[in-house]
Amino acid sequence: MNPKEKIRELVEKLNRYSYEYYVQDNPSISDQEYDRLYRELELLEQEYPEYILKNSPTQRVGDVVLDHLEKVTHDKPMLSLANAFSESELKDFHERIQRAGFNPEYTAELKIDGISLSLKYRNGILIQGATRGNGEVGENITANVKTIKTVPKFIKKNIDIEVRGEVYMRRDVFECHNKERTKNGEEPFKNPRNAAGGSLRQLDPKITAARELDFFAFSIVDPETYGIMNQFDALKFMEQLGFEVNPHYQHFKKIDEVLAYLDYWKDERHNLNYETDGVVIKVNDFKMQEEIGYTVKSPKWAIAYKFPAQEVETKLLDIVYTVGRTGTINPNAVLEPVMIGGSLVQRATLNNEDFIKERDIRIGDYVIVRKAGEIIPEVVSVNFEKRTNSEPFKMIENCPACGEKIYKNDNEAAYYCQNPDCEGIRLAGIIYFASSAGMDIEGLGEKVVEDLKRRGFINSIADIYRLKDKKDELVQIEGMGEKSVSNLLSAIEKSKENNFSQVLAALGIRLVGGKVAKTLSKHYSSFSELMEASIEELTSIKDIGLQTATNIVNYFKNNKNLIEELKNLGINPTVEKVETQNILSGKTFVLTGKLPTLTREEATLLIEKYGGNTSSSVSKKTDYVLAGEDAGSKLRKAQELNLKIISEEDLKNLIGE
Repeated sequence: MNPKEKIRELVEKLNRYSYEYYVQDNPSISDQEYDRLYRELELLEQEYPEYILKNSPTQRVGDVVLDHLEKVTHDKPMLSLANAFSESELKDFHERIQRAGFNPEYTAELKIDGISLSLKYRNGILIQGATRGNGEVGENITANVKTIKTVPKFIKKNIDIEVRGEVYMRRDVFECHNKERTKNGEEPFKNPRNAAGGSLRQLDPKITAARELDFFAFSIVDPETYGIMNQFDALKFMEQLGFEVNPHYQHFKKIDEVLAYLDYWKDERHNLNYETDGVVIKVNDFKMQEEIGYTVKSPKWAIAYKFPAQEVETKLLDIVYTVGRTGTINPNAVLEPVMIGGSLVQRATLNNEDFIKERDIRIGDYVIVRKAGEIIPEVVSVNFEKRTNSEPFKMIENCPACGEKIYKNDNEAAYYCQNPDCEGIRLAGIIYFASSAGMDIEGLGEKVVEDLKRRGFINSIADIYRLKDKKDELVQIEGMGEKSVSNLLSAIEKSKENNFSQVLAALGIRLVGGKVAKTLSKHYSSFSELMEASIEELTSIKDIGLQTATNIVNYFKNNKNLIEELKNLGINPTVEKVETQNILSGKTFVLTGKLPTLTREEATLLIEKYGGNTSSSVSKKTDYVLAGEDAGSKLRKAQELNLKIISEEDLKNLIGE
């Protein structure tokens, strides 16, 4: 492959991985693998600068900003840091600064593996919390930030200040959440960093609060305003204001002292109760920082040293396959047990067929295993010198649960079982239906479902609602008991009260998650109505694509008997239809700031009730900007475009309420 094509391929891959990491908080590769590909791209671009693409990740900071959160323009960009992966690269960084005529001293701080956050205070009161986003524009998550106990709502001086830092999830909290999620049949969080990212972006602050996040402050915007002239003093000042600052920062006069600091924390970090994947080294003096300057995306006066991932070698005993609720066939490595990072590892993900073939992984190989993000075990590579198996990996052709032939779409990496009667899909579907992402039936987690299915109590989701007729038999099962069975049956009965969109999402129709289910519930009031919908009718709805519509029609075509069973068992929710006047028909609204009495969701529903639409961005096509307290960049843009700006009271006058 020529350099131009290779650069294009790497940019495409890295942008996809970056979107998974920054936006979805659900990366498909480890940080180390991303860094390796990123470094490969950097070297190619240095050698062939004429082939650098505008959308290359080397030319920007972060990734896109989520549409469902209000956007915030940072007063000063939140830049990312260049990385060093070895002591020699760190020495090169130091020597470049010296060659520029400087004799720097450094402040070293542990690099917390979390989500960057900007906090703004006015007269000592917290008024805004925002994510880094793409560096220029982030997401306003103030309501969620206020639920973090280690973010001070009031600081100890009545000043205006912007402080930046890292939101993270402690290891003990992460483990506790994952135990609970596994118990409830939910997919565990991949690692603390992704758990923190997903928690911060919740639309409901109560969910963020329940995730028990923490915050370390690491910098001040315009520190000279407060008479602070170096990074070490800035950290001290933030502590005086009441911020949590990671206590392990140090000031060094020589680069050799920094190297000794790195060597100490390489192993000692495993004894901390939070994830740290490296050390941030900054030139201490602020005036010197400004003189050293910046690149397009990072300061030249700071660098992030990344610790090497802990890797061990063990034998791959077998490759086994599980079936997901949508029929995905998932390969997993069975390993000779080995200790990694203080825990015993016997299984590791192999992702999909492409992943295995790219690395030429074979049963019987001695493989290098590491914990991606320090948490999830993954197979990295093969020790080919020890190979004894001459048979290359071959993907199975039949479903491990039902034996039917499996298929792979051209645009997807995964194989699927398409047998609607597959026991593996059925089991995964029951687990999902009962989970908190589905009907949220407390006490009916994955292990309980598996046990009840194995004993013949449950064979479909409808059977869950027949368990009340088998109470006497259930209490005889070891580990169940009278009280736990009564609680379980009560939770099952309570789930009948769930609304239409929640029940619809719980069915596990492919591509129909919570958001799509809510969209459908605005157009259809019951199963009876939705089952009559055609593909053409469904695709006319905003946000419903052809594949989603096809999946919905096919599901109800193949599951008529199941839906009738659920109705007969008391699961037949309906959406109350409200007659509305189309006063706002054809009008587009943009919401910004905090309204006096309505939440953003309530205002949106009110606008939609009267025929209007809402948008996340201001443009010439916007009819009204509904502005509240602390309205930001959207209000400024509306004023520049001379758009109609209204208050909550104006909106109510428009609709006659």
